[in-house]
Amino acid sequence: MAGRRTSLASLAGQKVDTVPGQSDPLLLTLPLAKLVPTRFNPRRNFGTDDDLKAFGLVLKRRQLQPAVVVSRTAYLKLWPEEESAVGTAQYVIANGERRYRGSLAAGLTTLNVVHNEDVAKSRADFLDAVLSENNDREDLDPIERALGIDTMVAELGGANRVAEHYGKTGGWVSQQRKLLKLVPELQQLVSSKEMPVRVARDIAGLPAERQVAAWDEETARRLEPKPPAPARKDPAAPAAVPAPSPASAPADPDPVYRGKDPAPEAPLVQPQPVEPAAAPVSPLPEPRAEKQAPNMPAPAADDITPVTTAPQPDPLPTAVLQLPTHDWEQLADIVIAELPEAALHNLTERLLEAVGADTSSQSA
Repeated sequence: MAGRRTSLASLAGQKVDTVPGQSDPLLLTLPLAKLVPTRFNPRRNFGTDDDLKAFGLVLKRRQLQPAVVVSRTAYLKLWPEEESAVGTAQYVIANGERRYRGSLAAGLTTLNVVHNEDVAKSRADFLDAVLSENNDREDLDPIERALGIDTMVAELGGANRVAEHYGKTGGWVSQQRKLLKLVPELQQLVSSKEMPVRVARDIAGLPAERQVAAWDEETARRLEPKPPAPARKDPAAPAAVPAPSPASAPADPDPVYRGKDPAPEAPLVQPQPVEPAAAPVSPLPEPRAEKQAPNMPAPAADDITPVTTAPQPDPLPTAVLQLPTHDWEQLADIVIAELPEAALHNLTERLLEAVGADTSSQSA
């Protein structure tokens, strides 16, 4: 049965070449008996028999993409030793072996192909056409790709020629072929995507007897529970303010913080006890009867002005009283504990004057 020929060039209104398929691909419908796949196809996984049959039934309804073939004559010019493998077939499939197998499984008799002799201009061109189908697959098998590159190295006479053909380096070719150093059982894991390619290349550098154990160790490491991530600290959260020492200030019955934080916040220094001065403190005015005017609101923290006594000549060193600057309640507690009653009355008058209160109405 002769195949039906449709020239793609004639469909475009161009002249058809005198040599069929040379520089002018022809779309043909050929009997399966006239076709044979090339031995250099690295693809190994074509699916189960049921998968191929279902695929063939799809092709029976409509074949959207034709296979690519070259003539028997052009193929044997490249590989004369392949004559026994080609047999009596008139065309060799360079691209589309799965379509061929699916058609056989579904009981079809023909397959749509593109006859393009340019594919067989050189061994590199033919092998590149074979590999291009696998490289374009979404489910690309890294082992099949490595087999294809390895075949090109053998057929073209060295890795440098393959690298030059693809515009790559010799190291790129070596990386592709490295996966073939894995033992068969690990190659199967790479094909099924159970083993990452990066890990596979590392293990492939080990002796064959160590590779399975290395993969078992890697698998165990991946199954180990990961330590919990450290809790992130909120940079906006204010630092905790330590409570005053019981020895220096009375405990605050209300632990709620009500002061203002300066920016930046100065570290709180615990007040130190002041040793009694050798010289007496200068006398202060007589105290008033009340410490604070009635119905007068408590002074704000920002309005408090620390009152200190004038320094007196003292041959002995004295401790410096360090007051908190951000908590008016602690400051008030320390002032009340440290100043005598007369000084407290004087401080009260000063505070009332600062807030604009009328001190003349206060009783003595």
